[in-house]
Amino acid sequence: MTLFPRIHRTWPMAVLALALGGAASAQTGGSNTTGPAQTPGANTSPTPGNAYPAGRGMYGWSEGNYSLIPYSSHGYIGFNAGTTDWDAPCGTGGFACDDSNSAFHLYTGGMFNQYIGAEIGLIDFGRADRGGGRVKAHGLNLSLVGRIPMGRLSVFGKFGTLYGRTDSEVLPGSGLTAGKDSGWEGSYGVGVGFDFTPRSSIVLEWNRFDLNFEGVGQRNITTTSLGYVHRF
Repeated sequence: MTLFPRIHRTWPMAVLALALGGAASAQTGGSNTTGPAQTPGANTSPTPGNAYPAGRGMYGWSEGNYSLIPYSSHGYIGFNAGTTDWDAPCGTGGFACDDSNSAFHLYTGGMFNQYIGAEIGLIDFGRADRGGGRVKAHGLNLSLVGRIPMGRLSVFGKFGTLYGRTDSEVLPGSGLTAGKDSGWEGSYGVGVGFDFTPRSSIVLEWNRFDLNFEGVGQRNITTTSLGYVHRF
């Protein structure tokens, strides 16, 4: 049973273009979107009627400068859990063919400016039933992130690469090949976030990751996940 509804394949690319395009235009625009300058000692805490200072948005640009990502600031760490959709073939012979029940993503990121950042994370795609056995997949993901802050809400897009590893344990006569494969392939995703405190957010994401499977070649796994983000 899926935890989240399947995402239509056309809207992810539209939101990705919106996030990255909006981030680029925001950097080149001549208007100042950071709000009034704060004087030393001024109180920048949220106040009724103005929950977040202008420009704070997702991942709190006005928060601290610490980050684990080189040359970045305003770091954060996050954890997502969700469902998967495997594009890997089922094989022949009438064997069970089901996707894994869950996927987990642990990641950290930092911002180069208010609109562009980077993330690195570990992803476990679980195990999918294929060819009378199971196929396992996991990987290391590196992504550039483009973000449009809109007060407590934000829209973001990700584009990067995944070093994925797959392990196919299938039966003879299933039409599939047993073995391990690995390599660098592409990844991208889109999402929305909501700040419920200045340092804490929830995010809803859709991501696609390309991986190599033994005897099959490149196929993809998509994930739909809900996550928690904490800013340093």
